[in-house]
Amino acid sequence: MSLPETMRVVEIASFGGPEVLTPTERPVPKPGPGEVLIKVAAAGVNRPDISQRMGAYPPPPGASDLPGLEVAGTVAAVGDGVRNWAEGDPVCALTPGGGYAEYCLTPQEQCLPVPEGYDMVKAACLPETFFTVYLNVFMRVGLKAGEKFLVHGGSSGIGTTAIQLARAFGATVFTTAGSDEKVKACTDLGAHHAINYRAQDWKEAIKEATDGKGVDVILDMVGGDYIQGNIDSLAFDGRLAIIAFLQGSKREVDLIKVLGKRLTISGSTLRPQPISKKAEIAANLQNHVWPLLTSGKVAPVLFKTFPLAEASAAHSLMESSDHIGKIILTVD
Repeated sequence: MSLPETMRVVEIASFGGPEVLTPTERPVPKPGPGEVLIKVAAAGVNRPDISQRMGAYPPPPGASDLPGLEVAGTVAAVGDGVRNWAEGDPVCALTPGGGYAEYCLTPQEQCLPVPEGYDMVKAACLPETFFTVYLNVFMRVGLKAGEKFLVHGGSSGIGTTAIQLARAFGATVFTTAGSDEKVKACTDLGAHHAINYRAQDWKEAIKEATDGKGVDVILDMVGGDYIQGNIDSLAFDGRLAIIAFLQGSKREVDLIKVLGKRLTISGSTLRPQPISKKAEIAANLQNHVWPLLTSGKVAPVLFKTFPLAEASAAHSLMESSDHIGKIILTVD
């Protein structure tokens, strides 16, 4: 495949609001050993992109400074030692950064085949949320069939993914959301109990729905006052997986129930994980989750697409929290 010298990108001109996202041009990167260069058709917009834009989530050493942690497209070139991918292959991929561009580099281990029947926009909805949910909910805290599972922010990209995967693997699913419309969307996706946290105390609702026993696993990205609420809402031998702190990471918390209920608290972020761990997650997804995607039992929820040059508008929408599911940038 003949590659151009330059490509369109959206860069972070300076740290700040959505307006700092600036369309410009840069040289097309060249794949190094073990790397795949993807001609991007679509790229996902995620909360970590906003954190990076604001200066709170720097890229790891050696990664692109461009935002964008997931893409779908076709393989344009491969570096030395790449075994499983060839030019022209349709892929979706978790990236170390650089997705807001016409071409993006990623390690070969972080690519997955586009599921059968999926277009590139739909495929771009998959990597970041599915890697994150599978790692934290299934690999780290071991949600099992028959257990009770609570995910906060059920209408987000993470939430809509977590609801479907937990339900598909046999859990009873609880979720919180911020409006009746979002509650309905969560139940339509398979949540057994969806709670409008603006209309009722979610902790009391969980207590009532579980006869005071609590849930077995919680996936939380809110933090703040939810930290204590999560501890209080877990059952004996319950597990809390924390992946973000949208309401802050510092609170005074009473940990006595961690001892009394034998609780496990797990925390992780995806981007700094070694390539070997991301390869392990990718293998699990391809074996256990991709069949659910091709069968239609699980599907990403797409809310809206924007052209690449309108990335600032996409960020504004995400920050408004008026969306349900994924926001995607398209590259012509």
